[in-house]
Amino acid sequence: MQARALPLPRRLLACAAAAMTSAFLLLQPASAASLDTAFGPVQVKDHPQRVVALGENTLDAALALGVQPLGALASRGGSDIPEYLKARAGKLPLVGTVREVNLEAVLKLRPDLILASPGLTREQYAKLSLMAPTVVPKGGALDDWRAAFRTYAAALDKRAEGERRLAELDQRIAALRPRLPAGVSLSVVRWNPQGPIMMSSHLFAGQLLDQLGLRPNPLAAEQTRRPHTDILSLENLSRADADWIFLATLNPDGAKALAEARQQPAFTRLKAVRAGHLASVDGQIWSSSSGYLAAQQVLDDVEKALAN
Repeated sequence: MQARALPLPRRLLACAAAAMTSAFLLLQPASAASLDTAFGPVQVKDHPQRVVALGENTLDAALALGVQPLGALASRGGSDIPEYLKARAGKLPLVGTVREVNLEAVLKLRPDLILASPGLTREQYAKLSLMAPTVVPKGGALDDWRAAFRTYAAALDKRAEGERRLAELDQRIAALRPRLPAGVSLSVVRWNPQGPIMMSSHLFAGQLLDQLGLRPNPLAAEQTRRPHTDILSLENLSRADADWIFLATLNPDGAKALAEARQQPAFTRLKAVRAGHLASVDGQIWSSSSGYLAAQQVLDDVEKALAN
């Protein structure tokens, strides 16, 4: 059951801020690192032990680097953490959703580090940073996902491990790229109940596809300021066409979404659909998350569909 977001009483917040700030200053080692974040320099101590992950990408980073967070957020469009992370994370207490953090739930976990995703508001940051050092990477969803991953790795005192994970990805990409057909274009389309949208090729998954030498759909490449297009009407659905279409959903029933899509004549007329070049993928990974573990799944999906 998701934690219900409630306003944090001022008195409780003030007391918590005084106690936790004092404790942090007393316990902070001389070697504490200063990180350059979206909200300015943040001092983080070595080897944080009580980490709260506020975002899909923060949870991915922590787990990839061998850190077990104390709490996390429900995924976008879901009621629990992303499915692809459950095997590593186990059952984690939820402290809200990607839309609304429950400040009281975070405070109860007594964190010594809070990792938050880009997009956290300054008001939320001000409250969270009174509980523990709160790290929000610079940039946004359309910027280099590796920069955010490196910021999280530094906050967790795992810089070397972070670089090893990125090197592992580069090695896998270098090995996979020659096995893919040359010059192939690929669209990532999220099929929502309200209608289909095309994901920007500048998002996390698109960055990986670019490294693999796969060409983006022109409409996806045009989305340089937004993560996705407006809902595409059936008349405009042809603008989502490519050599391959990866159909993403934010719920686990991708087969149902695919069946619904096939009922639309405009969909069945697409070049990729006629050629049988259609794959159903996890939308939490392909359109919402980012990180080392998500990247491995993206590469798995591409390899399964396209590799020789």
